[in-house]
Amino acid sequence: MTLAYWMVLVAAFLPFVFAATAKFGGGGNDFDNRAPRAYLEQLSGWRQRANWAQQNQFEAFPPFAAGVIIAHQVGAAQGAVDTLAVLFILLRLAFGVCYVRDLATLRSLIWMAAFACIVGLFVAAAVA
Repeated sequence: MTLAYWMVLVAAFLPFVFAATAKFGGGGNDFDNRAPRAYLEQLSGWRQRANWAQQNQFEAFPPFAAGVIIAHQVGAAQGAVDTLAVLFILLRLAFGVCYVRDLATLRSLIWMAAFACIVGLFVAAAVA
């Protein structure tokens, strides 16, 4: 299995990092597992932003996974695919941290860079 494929697995778990931060990051035991969505909707502050980061991580996963799989299928340069995949993960981690810390402008710039990695995967596939 290639490094890029491992990054798809990492990307699949990224939302749960921020979900756990939203649910359990306050230090209290107030999380209600009987109604988790209702609980998450009533959060505020950094915990609410952690939930939003979770949602955005779920949204970013499908195009990233598709880009990696398609690039592999057509025989794109493995070094480029691996580099873009690792960079995507690092950027998405930074994105989530910026989201939680309310660094909106930096978060948006990082989002664009991560999206550029996805585009890069498709470009690598196109030139293969």
